[in-house]
Amino acid sequence: MHRAIVAMVAAVGLAASTAPAVATVPTPSGGCSTVYWGSLPKTSTAVGYSRLTDLRTGSHSCFDRLVLDLSGSTEGYSVRYVNQLTGIGSGLPVETIGGTQIEIRVDAPASWSLDVDPAVQRLYYHTFRQLVWLGSFEGQSKVGLSVRARLPMRVFTLDGPGDGSRLVIDVARNW
Repeated sequence: MHRAIVAMVAAVGLAASTAPAVATVPTPSGGCSTVYWGSLPKTSTAVGYSRLTDLRTGSHSCFDRLVLDLSGSTEGYSVRYVNQLTGIGSGLPVETIGGTQIEIRVDAPASWSLDVDPAVQRLYYHTFRQLVWLGSFEGQSKVGLSVRARLPMRVFTLDGPGDGSRLVIDVARNW
């Protein structure tokens, strides 16, 4: 009996010595960090002159992205969740699908070369449902995003290409 207990203790000791010495710490789901993101309005009062030249969307592993290309320096902007998207000149409501909407206003008129046809584009992304062109009026342009739910977002600007700049809006897939 004593030999059986000694053999069991030795086997347990051998198994313990082959196990890793450090336990792994689980990472957030998918490794996506949204620590500095939020759902409150993001604004800038920068002054300059440029035109809105392009709108681009993309889907990434942790977020969906909208990029507004500007011909010059980044202008003032406002990005916020709203209950209803409205046309910039008319103020008329624009119907969308999705759980909620984000209104993006940039202090830059649309370039004549900006192609916004169709005015409502259906997006099959994880978070974005529709991209809606709301118009350009009196030196401002307005775009809407129909999204799945009120999720954290971040807004930042990038220089380039060339003399241009970009306004970037990322909306996370999860809180």
